[in-house]
Amino acid sequence: MIKACLRLLLLCTVALFSVNTLAADKPSFKICWSIYAGWMPWDFAQQSGIVKKWADKYGIDIQFVQVNDYIESVNQYTAGGFDGCTMTNMDALTIPATGGVDSTALIVGDYSNGNDGILLKGKGNIASLKGKPINLVELSVSHYLLARALEKSGMSEKDVKVVNTADADLVAAFGTADVHSIVTWNPLLAEAEKQPDSHLIFSSAQIPGEILDLLVVNTATLKKYPQLGKALTGAWYETLKTMSGPSDSAKAARTQMAQASGTDLTGFDQQLAATHLFSDAKTTLDFVDSPQLKATMQLVAEFSFKHGLLGEGAPSADVVGVETPAGHWGDTNNLKLRFTDEYTKLAAAGQL
Repeated sequence: MIKACLRLLLLCTVALFSVNTLAADKPSFKICWSIYAGWMPWDFAQQSGIVKKWADKYGIDIQFVQVNDYIESVNQYTAGGFDGCTMTNMDALTIPATGGVDSTALIVGDYSNGNDGILLKGKGNIASLKGKPINLVELSVSHYLLARALEKSGMSEKDVKVVNTADADLVAAFGTADVHSIVTWNPLLAEAEKQPDSHLIFSSAQIPGEILDLLVVNTATLKKYPQLGKALTGAWYETLKTMSGPSDSAKAARTQMAQASGTDLTGFDQQLAATHLFSDAKTTLDFVDSPQLKATMQLVAEFSFKHGLLGEGAPSADVVGVETPAGHWGDTNNLKLRFTDEYTKLAAAGQL
């Protein structure tokens, strides 16, 4: 009897050791994200089990971690705290890539198509901003939007005065008598637009395809673990399919995303309407493989260089190399930001 018990104990110990060893050998990855309409599908994908389903398929573990401060999330990724992070194309260039972290835009999820805008109190247009202060988060995509709006109106940043304002303070600031114009993004834009005498005079819909929302992953990690790219890509397109359309299940998915981002279904759908969400892998490929992406990154690099965002002592706008399926921009000996279509092609062909 004692021998039988000892044998059973030994078997249990071996089994437990084997399970723990397998768990320890299972590659695990952490991805950080922050609240924004175009990134809420990732939270839903994790909460609903879609991420786990795809991670299990490829024998890995993926955990999405919310970071409340957007720029802090990008900084933490750059510092090596995460394997991937949701961010815009401009921030991908100016923070991790400029910081020497070779990164790959695995998922080009959408572009802002009205989610970013310039608000003015009273009637007027971009020309009305001449000589006036404009409140925004300096050196952000809002700053880029302003620069492009001024350029399209034959003006430059020299014609206005930029007032750096934290995103958490912008809506309240717009409610004061001293602030006449702000540049911001949703949901702050929608909230500020509700204020009396507020008018939208320019939005990202007028520069389509320039402000991109990405899921960026560490290039070395992706090369070592291609299953990470496959699992994330599969989870993304399954989530898009789940949330799209008028069905009850799609509405339930969007409602969950809305509540997680602090709004309701109507409010969230309004934000999605101002977001050109690439609905499937094929439409994503059409954009990623087009020459427009390369041209956009040149515009972003030139703005970033002008504002000192490409590093101290950067000699030119092309100091950091960017790789796209349609060609390269910048120094090919210093490629630090890559847009890949490899995994999206697999999704489009049903090969994930």
